[in-house]
Amino acid sequence: MSAIQLRNLVKTFGEFTALKTMDLDVADGEFMALLGPSGCGKSTTMNMIAGMEEPTSGKILFGERDMAGVPMGRRGVGFVFQNYAIFTHMTVRQNLGYGPRMRGAAKAEIDRRVGATAELLQLTPLLDRKADRLSVNILQRVAIGRSAIMEPAIFLLDEPLSNVDAAFRAVMRTELKQLQRQFRQTMVYVTHDQLEAMTMADRIAVMDHGVLQQVGTPLEVYNNPANVFVARFIGAPGMNLLRGRPAESDRGLVVDLGPLGVTPTLPDALAATLRGSRSEVLYGFRPEQVSLVQSGQGLAMPVSFVERIGARTVVHLGDGETAVKAVFDNNVGLSIGELAVVAPVASSVRVFDARSGIAMKAG
Repeated sequence: MSAIQLRNLVKTFGEFTALKTMDLDVADGEFMALLGPSGCGKSTTMNMIAGMEEPTSGKILFGERDMAGVPMGRRGVGFVFQNYAIFTHMTVRQNLGYGPRMRGAAKAEIDRRVGATAELLQLTPLLDRKADRLSVNILQRVAIGRSAIMEPAIFLLDEPLSNVDAAFRAVMRTELKQLQRQFRQTMVYVTHDQLEAMTMADRIAVMDHGVLQQVGTPLEVYNNPANVFVARFIGAPGMNLLRGRPAESDRGLVVDLGPLGVTPTLPDALAATLRGSRSEVLYGFRPEQVSLVQSGQGLAMPVSFVERIGARTVVHLGDGETAVKAVFDNNVGLSIGELAVVAPVASSVRVFDARSGIAMKAG
């Protein structure tokens, strides 16, 4: 059963269209991430789900109930903002217990909920500390706890980790997922950070310029991006894309990349789709899915830069429109100026129509 249904949802502000005909189902108990760059429409979408904005057209359903005209306070949703909103003159205990207390919960029930939430979010030692004495990291943890303690069926989080440090974000990713599982909540999480989306979400809705680009599991959007935007946006680094045209060779179908030469042979299923076409395509492969090969077996490109990042090394190859990146273990022996020959893992190659940017399906 879908906990949230968005049907033909549109939002305009004057002449600006922030969201263009969006359809999305969020299953009961699902962790859905709305992922995209600033201005893509993800926060606008969440604000409409919460009741803070009214759609220009279209419907929002919670289960089978139409939310048209239902104010935020009667939607039964929890909301955590990018900037924590807590009472700094209160203790952590008082902040966590504020919502249940306002709803008339018994003291024993408030104490039970506060204790369980504080333990889950590692706030137990801080329960009697005033909020104005806490770090930004801990304040955001309190803000999350204060919404979670109300046990809303739907929990909305708008970039809640943007203002905390990197180490704390890593901890909170785990805690948020545990929180969602414990309370069995449907969670919608807005972020521009693909690492947050990839590590926490059951599914990801990738957005750009008010348009829903793709919905899928983290592995689906990584391995099978629907279009060029998703291919480039997902991944660190994003997918390499080289312009060329399908061509026959004595080895089978390849992509002629012009000055770079031809690619290794395309997999049979992809070749079947492209055979006979001379339309321009974008040949795509992930930086992590390449290997160094002998001359004549791959793409020969000069090393322009080497980034050593802990356990891995990102090697920049070529320049301009033919620049690509390749990720290797940190013991790779490549230096700037050296000629490297790389070949993508055949099964990982993706091809996109150069004009539309849409992925070309194998077979």
